[in-house]
Amino acid sequence: MDFELSEELRGLQETVRRLAQDKIKPRAREIDTTSEYPQDIFDEFKKADLLGLCIPEEYGGSGAGIMGLALAIEEVTKYSNVLGLMLLLTRLPTGPIMIAGTEEQKQRYLPGIANGTRRSAFCLSEPGAGSDVAGMQTRAAEDPDVKDGYILNGTKCWISGGMQADWFIVFAKLGDPTSRLHSDICGFIVDGDTPGVSRPRVDKKMGVKGIDTAEIHFDNVKVAPNNVLGGSFSLIMQSLNAMRPIVAARGIGLAEGALMYATEYVKNRPAFGKTIAEFQGIQWEIAKCATEIEAARLLTYRAAWLADQGKFSKEYVPMLSMCKYYASEVAVKASGLAVQMLGAAGYMEEHPTELYYRDARQLTIVEGTSQVQLGLIGKGVLGHDLWWD
Repeated sequence: MDFELSEELRGLQETVRRLAQDKIKPRAREIDTTSEYPQDIFDEFKKADLLGLCIPEEYGGSGAGIMGLALAIEEVTKYSNVLGLMLLLTRLPTGPIMIAGTEEQKQRYLPGIANGTRRSAFCLSEPGAGSDVAGMQTRAAEDPDVKDGYILNGTKCWISGGMQADWFIVFAKLGDPTSRLHSDICGFIVDGDTPGVSRPRVDKKMGVKGIDTAEIHFDNVKVAPNNVLGGSFSLIMQSLNAMRPIVAARGIGLAEGALMYATEYVKNRPAFGKTIAEFQGIQWEIAKCATEIEAARLLTYRAAWLADQGKFSKEYVPMLSMCKYYASEVAVKASGLAVQMLGAAGYMEEHPTELYYRDARQLTIVEGTSQVQLGLIGKGVLGHDLWWD
């Protein structure tokens, strides 16, 4: 058992750490204040070849896998959860294509993500179907004019990167939209400029500002046969299972950033004749939080290792869900502790702690809430997918 990163992964970690300190740290507050898409940072990622980390080399990526992307996101999210999301969006929509796409689809859609000429988004959630994926109402009807073609109608909401996306992965029901049969769900690739695709609404969010969360509407959108991805409910779950360590990496990075900032503050803030850091109660809180961050890291790195081996099917769900659940909850806890350690100052915009606090809440909701993760872990134990005997 080797806990050391490979030389290549250590080099990647160091490169992204420098980029995050030099380019992202100075921009984090401005991005949050203006809510403007940080194109300059996207260009930096492109220049550093970070947009294709999880994409295989034969499709223009670097082949660093889930582990490589998780390491990069951890470094970036120490200063900005928004930029962690930007990197995450190189994997979330491309995952279904890498899992179930044809060779032609991979050649057509993956290289553009890797080289930064194209962006994409993952369309799953609907106004009445967030955690309840099988409750989606978007419908895919057979196109009477094109053999094996389909026509999409419906609305997807809370789509991260929806306004910037050049193409979408869209999941819809075949036939009766009230059906809850998993086999009635199908995946499609939809180009953003296809007639009938519109983006009528951009959400106003509590945090993670700078990358739009949008509503995407499909009105009689024709999907050609070569853009049918196929799959079913299982493709959705495999795609999301593989993403657990990537979302968890955002939680680890945010927790690290918040705790590091607060620790430096209390080392230099005098109170009652000494620094705040000299109080044992503060030291214990720092110690507990640091321990939880390291526990989250071990869960996350193991999950990334599993995902890179293609182990994201049902039997591995408990271990994958554990990292997402635990790391996102640690992020909330660490950001709350950071605000408290700074006291009144932590509540003010002159410090990043209130930004960490707002951004952390998103992580317990996106791509499966903490409660959904607990349900998956519990079912895994009950079904002996996770067992110790």
